[in-house]
Formats: sequence, C-alpha cells, structure tokens
Amino acid sequence: MSKVADSQHLWQVWRYYDRTESRLGYRLLLGETKHFGWYEPGQSMWRFPTALRQMERELARRLGLQPGARVLDAGCGVGDVARTLAKENGLDVTGVDILDFNLINARRRSEAAGLADRTRFVRADYHRLPYRPESFDAVYTMETFVHAADPETVLSEFFRVLRPGGRLVMFEYSRTPDDQLSEQSRRALETVCELAAMPTWLRLNHHELERLLEKAGFLVEDAADVTERMLPMLRAFYLLGRFPYFVGRLTGRIAKVVNALSGVEMYRHQDAWRYQIYTATKS
Repeated sequence: MSKVADSQHLWQVWRYYDRTESRLGYRLLLGETKHFGWYEPGQSMWRFPTALRQMERELARRLGLQPGARVLDAGCGVGDVARTLAKENGLDVTGVDILDFNLINARRRSEAAGLADRTRFVRADYHRLPYRPESFDAVYTMETFVHAADPETVLSEFFRVLRPGGRLVMFEYSRTPDDQLSEQSRRALETVCELAAMPTWLRLNHHELERLLEKAGFLVEDAADVTERMLPMLRAFYLLGRFPYFVGRLTGRIAKVVNALSGVEMYRHQDAWRYQIYTATKS
C-alpha cells in the first residue's frame, strides 16, 4: 500500500467519524462509545449503556487475563472499552487511534475516572504500530478492523507486538459472498462500506478472517456468531434512522446521514452480514 493511498484512506476514516451526524449520533445515543451492545434475552433494546458495558464485559471474559496484563486496544475511540477493562479487571491498557478528538476525549475521561495510570492513549495507525515485538499480553479490536486498508499488514502487526501465547480477540463483521446475495442486499452493503470507510468488510466473506489469521501465524480458537446479541440495538437504530434516512434520500444527501443509512439498510438486509467474535492466540 503506497503512502498516498494510505493517507487518503486515513482521511476517509477521519471524514466519516468527523461528520456532524456521526459526532452527534454517537454522543447523544451512546455517550460517544463506538461499538454495539450485548443484550441478554428479554432486555429492552433502549438500555444502551447497560448493553454497551455488557459487550465490554464479554470482551474481558474472552480475553481471560489476570490483573496487570498489558493489552493493546486497536482503535480505542474515546477509551470506554479500555476503562471498563482497567476498572473491572485491573488490566493495563494502551489504546491507539488516528483521530485526535477521540484521543483528547479519552485522556480527559480517564483522568476524571482516576484511571490515567492504567490507561494511556496514543495517536497511531495500526498498520504501523510504534511498539517493540512482544510488547503486549493481548490485543483486541471492537468493530475497528473493518476500517483497515490492508488487513494482512494489520494482522501481521498484531502478531508482532503480541508475546508468544498472547491472545487476540476481535469483535468484527463478516459478509455473505456476492453470489449468495440479492442485488439489493449487495448494493446496500457496498454503499455502507464505501460511505463509512470500511473496505475490509467487503473482503471478509464468512470464514475469510479465520483464514487470514492463520496465514498471519495465529491459532484460531473460536469464531462465534453473536449477531442475535446485538440485533436489539440495531433495531433501535433502524427505528430512529428511518426518517433522517428518508430525508437524506429525498434530498440526494445520503452521505450526510450515513449512520442512519447503515442502521436502516443493515437491519433490512440481515442476510448480508454477521457479527462475530474471533479468538486466536500467537502460536
């Protein structure tokens, strides 16, 4: 990947998160957290904070680490995941992100929570991590790997910075191959990925990430389809997003309402994708 292409892709990711709709939507609905929630049967789909923390605790369970373990959060956002792991599990978390406004917010929130000694946030691109080999006991992503421009490079970086036996846990999407999709579902997925700067999602046919992990040297322990656990939040986004999406289509400005578009189209076309948790170790 050339430096020009890399810079262009980073700018596209920045533009997606810096849109007014993204900033306001994440702030008003999720307190600026940027991942889906985990729902137990019978829980209200509108209990966003509860669902978000439950998803983060599911990550902690799958990491299975002892207090003091060193962890890399690849795409940390405002650091909510890192703070949950630090506060509830005693982990030492380093978060990297390319968005300055995320990092400023993450540091401020950790300072206010008294967790600045166990969470730190660094501006870095996970295609070129600024850490020595075997620096971390674990690495995780929470819906950020789909933004990668070169997934093979990212996985090789994760492998490099993990200690032998270290664990990688990825909460990510996979997709249904084109030949198994209707034209409408295929176009919906492609539009979402283009406007939200998620080129790797289009590459991740079901079971493809497992293959890429093995190619990078990882031993894949599990790939669990947990779509049903996050669907209640997606349904809420579908209900909230129908009107702004309608207005965006009516005015020819769907790029201005990309999150509303994503909520509506991904709920309508559930045949096109899965939400999965991948667990692997550095062999």
